[in-house]
Amino acid sequence: MADTPLWTFDELAKATGGTLTGIGEGASRAATGVNFDSRALQPGDVFLALKGVRDGHDFVPQAFQSGAAIAVTRRPIEGGACLLVPDVQKALEDMAVFARDRAVKARRGAVTGSVGKTSVTQMVMQGLSLAGRAHSAIKSFNNHIGVPLTLARMPADTERAVFEIGMNHADEITPLSEFVAPHAVIITTVGGAHTENFPDGDAGVARAKAEIFDGLLPGGLAILNADNQWFDFLSQQARGAGALIAAFGEHNGVDAQLIEHRVNGDRASVAARFHGRDIIFSLAHTGRHQAINALATLLMLEALDVDLDTSLLALESFAALDGRGKVTRKAFKGGEITLIDESYNANPVSMRATLESLGTQPKSADSRKIVVLTDMLELGTEEAALHAGLAAVIEAQDIDKVYLAGPLMKNLWNALPLPLRGAYAETAAELSPRLIEGLQGGDVVMVKGSNGSKAGLIAKTLLALDE
Repeated sequence: MADTPLWTFDELAKATGGTLTGIGEGASRAATGVNFDSRALQPGDVFLALKGVRDGHDFVPQAFQSGAAIAVTRRPIEGGACLLVPDVQKALEDMAVFARDRAVKARRGAVTGSVGKTSVTQMVMQGLSLAGRAHSAIKSFNNHIGVPLTLARMPADTERAVFEIGMNHADEITPLSEFVAPHAVIITTVGGAHTENFPDGDAGVARAKAEIFDGLLPGGLAILNADNQWFDFLSQQARGAGALIAAFGEHNGVDAQLIEHRVNGDRASVAARFHGRDIIFSLAHTGRHQAINALATLLMLEALDVDLDTSLLALESFAALDGRGKVTRKAFKGGEITLIDESYNANPVSMRATLESLGTQPKSADSRKIVVLTDMLELGTEEAALHAGLAAVIEAQDIDKVYLAGPLMKNLWNALPLPLRGAYAETAAELSPRLIEGLQGGDVVMVKGSNGSKAGLIAKTLLALDE
């Protein structure tokens, strides 16, 4: 048990209004963590019996056997201490607000956007960690469970914290932003994500992203992408919420402006102007869009009281995340291939950004640029046209061959010129062997697609080539 527990049982009862029961004589009355997944539970954790595909109450005995300090439940369950509450989800939310308010020194940031929010959140966390006692989610916990869970896991002595906030529908971001009550927020960009849930397309997405201002503290900072077509709308919404505005992008006069982006092997050199000061730094991401994300990160770190030197050091040392631009070189057919793994997710905005990034990368006379794409999902009635429309983006880049998987990508296959066609298959699993057969040493291969269309399976297959 840690010297300072994350939660005492009395704090849990105070936060939730729940009733403590089943505490054995001499048992500890404190917990060191919070979890809702009995498979990931650590000894000393609070176990939340949330209702998912199955009722979390079914897993309470297993949680006790794994060493849970206490379970938050709707009814008493034998085997350990329970905190009885009418609604476990509401109890988690109450814990989130309590944990937020007890961390009195913590400055908080929140990040949303159609593209790049996980990368930006983790870039920010890199800087916060260098600056002092910092807190964030251990993974992309950005929904109605993940955001309050991350808050509930925040130690009382936290100095700075950052939270990722996602959405699939309208009215999802507002309550999450209100839980966090951030001092500063970032909207990375707006467009082309979850549009099947918004009849008016990107306009609806922009309104939903603007909900992040609902929880922003008075006088807080809204960090917005000046290159995005919704910048003026989002600025107006932010000012209406009482926020100050900081802008980033390639436009002249913004607070953080990208001046030059050059790819040097597996890294990129970035020249920028930050509040009028010329700066240069290196990134382990070769995509131009990640340089833009880095500028948003600098503004957020500044808002959370991290000095610029520390922020630049954080960007220099930040490693690309799996599935979000990580570059790996693999021995292959007497040479090597370079894999750019962008397989975590995809929408038209991120597709365009990564394709353009690949197009700008230098290549030798004996190398080729290969694109491997799987379906983009949740795009609504325009999905066929949005897939076919990628052909123009690809043709404008210095790309040699295109490999595609999925019924929606058939629209792109039909739109591609014959010389660009590598292979097409209905599924990622069927495409993988055809891709490997067509590759040769020296190829630079970018893999991208939505989670549900299994782009990650192709990336994993390529990563395992020499195993």
